[in-house]
Amino acid sequence: MPTVLLTGATGYIASHTWLALQAAGFDVVGVDDFSNSSPVVLERLAELSGRAPQFERASVCNAAAISGIFARHRPQAVVHFAAFKAVGESVERPLAYYANNVGGLVAVCEAMQAHGVGRFVFSSSATVYGQPETLPIREDAPVGATNPYGATKLIGEGVLRDLGRADPAWQTACLRYFNPVGAHESGRIGEDPRGVPNNLMPYVAQVAVGRREALTVYGNDYPTPDGTGVRDYIHVMDLAEGHVAALRALFDAQGSFTVNLGTGQGYSVLDVVAAYERASGQPVPYVVAPRRAGDVAACWADPAAAAQRLGWRAQRGLDAMCADSWRWQQGNPQGYGAG
Repeated sequence: MPTVLLTGATGYIASHTWLALQAAGFDVVGVDDFSNSSPVVLERLAELSGRAPQFERASVCNAAAISGIFARHRPQAVVHFAAFKAVGESVERPLAYYANNVGGLVAVCEAMQAHGVGRFVFSSSATVYGQPETLPIREDAPVGATNPYGATKLIGEGVLRDLGRADPAWQTACLRYFNPVGAHESGRIGEDPRGVPNNLMPYVAQVAVGRREALTVYGNDYPTPDGTGVRDYIHVMDLAEGHVAALRALFDAQGSFTVNLGTGQGYSVLDVVAAYERASGQPVPYVVAPRRAGDVAACWADPAAAAQRLGWRAQRGLDAMCADSWRWQQGNPQGYGAG
């Protein structure tokens, strides 16, 4: 089976994708600089897969290091995760986001070009849709960034589109994620945000496990069934399997494509709170605060294109997302920091 270079490999989604790629028979070489992840992930991956991970510590922005990795391992494809991903932080530190997310992408693509590799799976985001005009969101919906993080994803998609126009040997899959949540069913790897979580489910998990007193719900006056924001939550293992399906599609046929990875089902903040209370048996107290600027009332995917193009559909529901998240959180109350 082909060797795949996995960038940002010890991050949340990438670590789960590593296991899914191995389960599908691919050889994986991981690269990360631990700027937003823990080396403990490598120990957990070894434990779960029964084999020592092939891993190189490097920044994707270090062109010489990345070129050396290509020369040593000769991957036939790249699955590119390495990116900063906090919307709020991107507003405060836009240069860091453009340098890492766009600069890193360009450095990896230059190394690919130099070593004759053209298959590329790109970690994009539903953030590129900005304020959705209609629901569910299809891939041909208007795009537009409302923050620097989203802008880096749009620019990344544009870079890959231009590469394909310049050289038809390039095959790219742009995967627009909705809201990844949950953890590996073993409870050994999961989401370990640094500082205060930016996303709903890890915050709910930390309240349930006693790390935080209460959840802050931003806005309960949206035009939704219970007044709270509605999002398309997707289990991280479904998302990981979506990357495997995208990679297989690139090996099986010529061409490039862009697809949503979501469930097509929206859940409100209070839906998630109730499901997490069921999964954990713990109360999740919350307080209501005013809406945050830039938040949309509702956002969920039309996942039909991924089903048609990749034969992929999300399989795991909200209860499984919460149960697996809780298993991870309960077993690792301080994340990877406790080892």
